[in-house]
Amino acid sequence: MTFDPLLKKPLFGAFKGPKTDTHMLGPIQTVDAPMRHYAPNEEVDVVIVGVGSGGGVLLQRLARAGFRVVGIEAGPFWDTERDWVSDEAGSEQLYWNNLRITGGENPLVFGENNSGQGVGGGSVHWAAFTPRFHPSDFTVHRDTGLGADWPISYWDIKPYYEQIEREMPVSGPPYFPWGDPHGYIYGPHPTSAVPNTLVDGCTRLGIRVSSGGPVAINAGSHADRPHCIYRGFCIQGCKVGAKASTLVTHVPDAIRHGAEIRDRCMVARVNLGKDGNVTGVTYFDKDKREVEQKARLVIVAGYAIETPRLLLNSACPGFEQGLANSSGIVGKYLMAQAGNVVMGRFPDLIRMYKGPPANSLTEEFYETDPSRDFVRGFAIQTVGPLAIGFAKQLMASKGVWGWGMRREMMDYNHYSAFGLLGEILPWEDNRVTLAEGSEDKDSYGLPVAKITFSLHDNDKTLIAFARKKTEEIMWAAGAEDVSQEARYAHLVGAARMGNDPRTSVVDSFGQSHDIPNLFICDGSIFPTQGSANPGLTIQALAIRTADYLITQRENVLARRGGSGEAPPPSLSKELEPWGVSGRGVPRLGGMSKKGYEKDHQHNLEDERAHQHAGDDMRMDVVGPVGTGGG
Repeated sequence: MTFDPLLKKPLFGAFKGPKTDTHMLGPIQTVDAPMRHYAPNEEVDVVIVGVGSGGGVLLQRLARAGFRVVGIEAGPFWDTERDWVSDEAGSEQLYWNNLRITGGENPLVFGENNSGQGVGGGSVHWAAFTPRFHPSDFTVHRDTGLGADWPISYWDIKPYYEQIEREMPVSGPPYFPWGDPHGYIYGPHPTSAVPNTLVDGCTRLGIRVSSGGPVAINAGSHADRPHCIYRGFCIQGCKVGAKASTLVTHVPDAIRHGAEIRDRCMVARVNLGKDGNVTGVTYFDKDKREVEQKARLVIVAGYAIETPRLLLNSACPGFEQGLANSSGIVGKYLMAQAGNVVMGRFPDLIRMYKGPPANSLTEEFYETDPSRDFVRGFAIQTVGPLAIGFAKQLMASKGVWGWGMRREMMDYNHYSAFGLLGEILPWEDNRVTLAEGSEDKDSYGLPVAKITFSLHDNDKTLIAFARKKTEEIMWAAGAEDVSQEARYAHLVGAARMGNDPRTSVVDSFGQSHDIPNLFICDGSIFPTQGSANPGLTIQALAIRTADYLITQRENVLARRGGSGEAPPPSLSKELEPWGVSGRGVPRLGGMSKKGYEKDHQHNLEDERAHQHAGDDMRMDVVGPVGTGGG
């Protein structure tokens, strides 16, 4: 037998491991420019606290616009080839596992579920599901008498949704029928067995379902990032580089344009000057030395626990109850989403780890339905727990242990899993405060966050209905055994936006009502949260805030704040990250605000009739028509 001599060694030579002199963000992508370093005593234009979903986008936009900007991040600046492993147990470093005190009638679990640490923040280990909020999400109080209204409408943020969907980019179906119906410019992912079970179950029950996304994972290669290879390690950090996180989508471009990132640095407080403006921040560096960084503008982007914690820890004369907290709202109205996971065992092989866990969903139950005894609603999405996470869910749902656990785990490849995503309303008693115990401090000596969380009657009724409906779909798909784990996901709120300084912390651009040169830009400013994953909305709001700061540059840098007036969306290609322009295909445009309002009531009535029409109705499945590269 003879062999082709070309096959005796790798085509491009032997694998030598990651280059020692290169910061790798995947097998192909690198940080390809030296980072600028500002002098310790140099005042910069902007300091951003937290380089995650919101902070990473702001860092890139402001650097592109010529601001001198420093991002301070508590966790590492990941080199994915050296720091990450494709292993559940080895990925614990991605999560914010520092001490937090949790309580209330329904205490929240923290760590891998809803907090990230390191450049990219939670976007490093999210599943990358990227549905938009619905127009109704912005008018919950007006429509139901509960919750709160946003100071902006869906139509204010829609151009920024479209922009960030290009920049991630988002792969999805050509037509997405819920909320403001729209399409995606990058083709959907192919389906695997888990999304097929959701499609099967929904179709048999006459429930509309969409397959193939929307998900911020490359279905085809994009710029210097490769396509997905469908190996299932999405929420452990994507070593392939196909999944979007600000670590790979925006941070490299920020560095190319002069931004500095100081990683492993913990901000202790935001400093207030005698003139009523903030002057910068004080942080602990890698060696736990206390350092002051002066800035003309401070943007806090630490997310729904660390942002209010920082403001409360920054209490000072004039703001004894916490910085920028004249309203007393900082820390209040914390929200999580109901995130129950329903698992079903099937006779055929499923293999949950094959393909993106976020692939198919239905939002048929998203809106308030007067025939139900609760307001607002929920979505049902596919999820794909790996073995350790699945074992934890079995313990919670079935109480199995020892040999019983081993027996159940033998059927791992026969399980499918759906996650309900239910809207829990904002309640004042769900809040973040500072723990008061002498031992309740972090390694820097700073008081840690104490979180109190309890469900209210509307929340409980919604979750019970959503759980039953999700189980019904799993049974209809052909499962032989069905169980569920009660859990929560996606923290938002605790520093809400609004027009009234008496009942909110910031305005619609994230600017503090109390301090003109202090901004907040993360999920903490959400007044409500809908039944959609919040990551897309956080990043869309970050582009909107950056637009505002750029147009108001003179006022902002003079510490006068902005005018408060919304600029027309600039969406300049000159501000996009490298590799975005000229890619993708034209999208289906969706409705105008006037068209939506005209048809909305008719559409709701039609959808409700569609839901209850019976099993014999032919069901529309919005699904893949091919995959799109770029």
